[in-house]
Amino acid sequence: MYSQKVLKALKAKNIKPGDYINVRKNGKVYSGILMPKTEFGDPDALVLKMDNGYNIGIKFEKGVLIEKSDKKVVKKVSKIPSIAFDPKKPVVSILTCGGTIASKIDYETGAVYPAFRPEEIVGIVPELKDIANIKSKYVMNLLSSNMHPLHWPLIAKEVKKAIDDSYGVVITHGTDTMHYTSAALSFMIQNLPVPVVLTGAQRSSDRGSSDSHMNLIASVIAAKSDIAEVMICMHGSSNDDFCYLHQGTKVRKMHTSRRDALKSINVEPYAKIWYRTGDVQYIRNDFRKRGEKKDMIFDPRINPNVGLVFVHPGIKPEFIDNLAKFYDGVVLAVMGLGHVPTNKNDKLVNPIIENVSNLVNSGIPVVVAPQTIYGRLNLNVYDYGRKLEEAGVIGNYCDWTPETALVKLMWVLGHTKDMKKIKEMMLKNYVGEISEISEMI
Repeated sequence: MYSQKVLKALKAKNIKPGDYINVRKNGKVYSGILMPKTEFGDPDALVLKMDNGYNIGIKFEKGVLIEKSDKKVVKKVSKIPSIAFDPKKPVVSILTCGGTIASKIDYETGAVYPAFRPEEIVGIVPELKDIANIKSKYVMNLLSSNMHPLHWPLIAKEVKKAIDDSYGVVITHGTDTMHYTSAALSFMIQNLPVPVVLTGAQRSSDRGSSDSHMNLIASVIAAKSDIAEVMICMHGSSNDDFCYLHQGTKVRKMHTSRRDALKSINVEPYAKIWYRTGDVQYIRNDFRKRGEKKDMIFDPRINPNVGLVFVHPGIKPEFIDNLAKFYDGVVLAVMGLGHVPTNKNDKLVNPIIENVSNLVNSGIPVVVAPQTIYGRLNLNVYDYGRKLEEAGVIGNYCDWTPETALVKLMWVLGHTKDMKKIKEMMLKNYVGEISEISEMI
């Protein structure tokens, strides 16, 4: 809410959110649509949406003048057109799970809300109708930071249904945890007959620099490709030129705000999607090609009760001990090649090897992953790495990301509680989550 001081000034001018106004301050004039004030930020700051799509905040203080503009906000209440089915084009299903990739803004409430019907989606991104016949289904509408592991089987079931009558599947999803979901779907639906493509947007669709349209167009193009894998399709650079297709288990969000924040880890992307021409430029050829559904394995069983802990200087041994109270499995993101504090001869060091060993002996599987993100673990290089392996951890020589290791352990624990079987399944390379060789990327 705006402060009482601001509300009084707006009321005096008969101004309300959604009106086009001019704000004069320090000899400059700022024009735009007055947006509703959220619960965050300075209540004395007027928020305007400018013509270029960006928001600006202007501190309301002595000397600031506000006036209602003669310019009217055009509120389009256009009829949603029907879409004619084109028998020459394949059907691509879009499953909406959240994010702002296919969304529009309500200037009276300030809310950016998703479009769910195919007519709405095509109305926002009309280029899609030239690529495929679009089907859509609402699955959920979540900020991806609210995604829970038990949402993944729900999404997997909808993907399975969509595969029955689609040439490819696109999933809209928030970017923060997209790589967790792509890893989960990779394990839950193996031997896919068609592409399954997750996509999202780093910038909201009401912003001039939004990546939503390009990413969605590229994703539908990718859904028509021959790559029958779970993938993420996002900007490949900071420019609006191409998108990368990232392998679902070898990708991670690596920047808070850049449009090319999603990066392939320890492998090259599968392909580049040139969205203006519709060309698919293949970079790798080690992918499953689209084919028949008879080989598909649908196995969404999962145990969400797994924790991910980053080992750090000063980590407390008793913290490791207490993990057994909360989790059925633990992933430790370890230092370097696979290291944790071990030195008993320095009184400032708190070694945790014994605590890790006790955790394993109590029946809690402990998996290790590199907190460096890039590279492969090798516990045999240094003595303290060997001690960690002797403690019973799983993951030596693996190059999975901490997030993929977390998701895989959840999936494995959904199948067995036997420690020997857990280790066997964790070290089996199901969907390319463990690279056979390390390449210089």
